[in-house]
Amino acid sequence: MSVHTPGTSRPDLVADTALALLAERGMRGLTHRAVDETAALPQGSTSNLARTRQALLELALRRLADREARVLALEEMPDPRGGLDPLADGLALATHRALTRNRELTLARYELALEATRRPELRAYFDATGARFRDQLTVLMTAAGSTDPDRHVLSLVAWADGLMFSCVAGSFSSEVPSLDEVRTGLRELLQGMFGR
Repeated sequence: MSVHTPGTSRPDLVADTALALLAERGMRGLTHRAVDETAALPQGSTSNLARTRQALLELALRRLADREARVLALEEMPDPRGGLDPLADGLALATHRALTRNRELTLARYELALEATRRPELRAYFDATGARFRDQLTVLMTAAGSTDPDRHVLSLVAWADGLMFSCVAGSFSSEVPSLDEVRTGLRELLQGMFGR
């Protein structure tokens, strides 16, 4: 498992390694020592950066949010006032990238989400980092003409998260849908929401 990219800062290297370990080994496999060993850092480097497990999880969560923001690229979505088809195209591309090229990030996010159900301090942090995505989707849905953007965002996120979980960790993990299949599902969902 290689997580080092030239020019990566030490905090980003530690966080990227933590995310890779979460995806590969699960929550039990994430330790300060495992991060040091996997990242080929001197022993104690991760502890110097993130003293506690909570600090390490927060560091990983911050990095996850930054990396997922680049994957989803919600700010690059087509103007939703141009119709539902371009919006479905943009959302499908983002969802498909999470299912394929960024599967490891998606697995790490599910590990962190489950851990957040047991750690209230992580739950608050997890929810705060996720709020920026919900806020961007709310803006998109409002611009598309949604009469109930909060409810529509919940439905959209539930659909996308359900698809991603099923295809990354669930019973459809060997059957990742094509970009066209994801696009068709999103069009159907959006048409149902907007009655068009």
